[in-house]
Amino acid sequence: MTTKGKEKVLEDILLDEETMRQNEIVLYNDDVNTFDHVIDTLIYACDHTPEQAEQCSIIVHYKGKCTVKTGDYDDLKPRCTMLLEAGLSAEIV
Repeated sequence: MTTKGKEKVLEDILLDEETMRQNEIVLYNDDVNTFDHVIDTLIYACDHTPEQAEQCSIIVHYKGKCTVKTGDYDDLKPRCTMLLEAGLSAEIV
């Protein structure tokens, strides 16, 4: 394979990675919401199991933030809106 062929393959791989990249909802810690409220909201808005929601809430509490959902922007937007309307601090990145 020529060097030019290797460049084309690398270019194709990078393009594939770019198109496969998904957005994330990041939930941030605050001093207002209870664990129960965060857990209930994650179950409702992000379709988490109770265990997933509890784990995310603990990570947010100790680390300051946690990715709670990944996917296409069109799927994440209404979910993030639900989190925000419930008084949580979140954004799509």
